[in-house]
Amino acid sequence: MASQSPSTYSEGSIRVLKGLEPVKQRPGMYTRTDNPLHIIQEVLDNAADEALAGHGKKIKVTLHTDGSVSVEDDGRGIPFGLHPEENAPVVELVFTRLHAGGKFDKGQGGAYSFSGGLHGVGVSVTNALSTRLEVTSFREGQVARLAFAAGDVVEPLAVAPRGEGDRKQGTTVRAWPDAKYFESAALPMGELVQLLRSKAVLMPGVTMQLVNEKTKDTQTWLYKGGLRDYLQQTLSTDPVIPLFEGEGFAESGHDSFADSRKLREPHPHQRRRHARQRPARRPVPGRQGVHRIARAAAQGREAAARRRVRPRQLRALGQGA
Repeated sequence: MASQSPSTYSEGSIRVLKGLEPVKQRPGMYTRTDNPLHIIQEVLDNAADEALAGHGKKIKVTLHTDGSVSVEDDGRGIPFGLHPEENAPVVELVFTRLHAGGKFDKGQGGAYSFSGGLHGVGVSVTNALSTRLEVTSFREGQVARLAFAAGDVVEPLAVAPRGEGDRKQGTTVRAWPDAKYFESAALPMGELVQLLRSKAVLMPGVTMQLVNEKTKDTQTWLYKGGLRDYLQQTLSTDPVIPLFEGEGFAESGHDSFADSRKLREPHPHQRRRHARQRPARRPVPGRQGVHRIARAAAQGREAAARRRVRPRQLRALGQGA
């Protein structure tokens, strides 16, 4: 019987993954792999962040007949000039480098004060898990185009003056998800519709549109009053009480404001001082009484069940005898 050679573990056993290779090797660490919806949502979230920043009013999602999906917005357009440090087009860095994005600095000088993005990973994952991805950016009277295949640039950045019929500003991203990374290549239409509708509710005044080229169907959602309009359209009868709403934002100096520069572990002395200063939590009035009532009700139901079951059991035993 031939003996198996033991596996070697040496310096050469260590692999260093670069670029988008970590995403391709372990896609489940970066996105959902049951279907491609999440990698499309990454593009959609970027468009939504532009709208949240006040630079866009319409987002259009198109399901093309060739299986690709495009997301189009009327925001500021992704910058395509050279990055001052990386010496590469910014739009290329956004789609080919992990942790490259404009959402880290939410203070003065940052591109976004509020955003769904946290770590600059999103659309680079979309690019890595797509057989092809095309980007078109309309910005400052120019149109920039480039294309990728499996995360690599195959059509370098080309910039031209804005022509007749071109938008003044905005971004269009069209992706062909690679089926080998997903259990199913089909997008769940129910989840996609719910996603677009919920974003329309949460972004008052922003139009969300879904176009299906196969079925020739177009759906549009617009809630100028946000959640209030959604509830008024959804409720089949008049509300029992008048609708009311409110909103609030944490200022940059507030303790709950999430700034990456402030997210550091406090010193143990600070933790102890904060613990001493933290006021004691007051018990919710009536909570213990509610628990006692619930226990008594449960015991009463059990006793009633025993009273109902026992006579039937006795009769059954008598008939069996």
